[in-house]
Amino acid sequence: MDWGMQNRLSRIIKPRTGHTVMLAVDHGYFLGPTRKLESPRETIKPLLPHADALMLTRGVLRSSVDPGANTPVVLRVSGGTSIIGENLANEGITTSMEEALRLNVSAVALSIFVGTPYEKQTLMNLSELVNQGEEHGIPVLAVTAVGKELGKRDARYLGLCCRIASELGAHIVKTYYCDGFDKIVESTPSPIVIAGGPKLKTELDAFKMTYDAIQAGAVGVDMGRNIWQHDYPIAMIKGVRSVVHKKHTPKEAHDVFKKEKAKVDKRKPKKKK
Repeated sequence: MDWGMQNRLSRIIKPRTGHTVMLAVDHGYFLGPTRKLESPRETIKPLLPHADALMLTRGVLRSSVDPGANTPVVLRVSGGTSIIGENLANEGITTSMEEALRLNVSAVALSIFVGTPYEKQTLMNLSELVNQGEEHGIPVLAVTAVGKELGKRDARYLGLCCRIASELGAHIVKTYYCDGFDKIVESTPSPIVIAGGPKLKTELDAFKMTYDAIQAGAVGVDMGRNIWQHDYPIAMIKGVRSVVHKKHTPKEAHDVFKKEKAKVDKRKPKKKK
């Protein structure tokens, strides 16, 4: 692997721990102004110091992230569909590799939709992006997307998706956590990060999912809604970080969360009686 490629990957997956906490804020490319991501700058700014990498589109990067920030960027470069469209899988590549270089990103990301009518199209998108990434020294993250069909999140299907993405040259694969996740990791040569998915019921649920994934061999998480849709987003990301980088249990992470939450509550002005 080229020095430049290795260097960019080391910005995302931290050599000290071999893990990463990515913050996903790319939802607007198909969902529009998602709850608590209506103003991306306001959502991103307080969380940026606590993220190992930021996953987003070029539009939000340019408009909502301080160029002086040192947090590595994973640039979403696929799209072309919306949540109200006929099929989320009908994606194309939206951003050139030259644009990614100008934006000084550490990696580029796109979705693949295995088992849909657009399977070949999205897999060929990945192949072409990997070719360009190898030429320019930029890693490619493949997202094993399921569109609106969340029921597809089982080990057999996701294992198929992850292996294909790795076979086509993806340097990192993002997928969902599920029962039998260790088998997916074992059969995927590329490092795997898990998606946070829709917001879970409790903080402990998010910490447990993170813990179980790390224990099963994931190198980290690319979490969005379970962090920034929470009333205490900084406390959430610090709890997640404690699991990923400090090997905390879900309970220990929840203790970190409660400690950070208490700090925020203490700073809040007291209501007059």
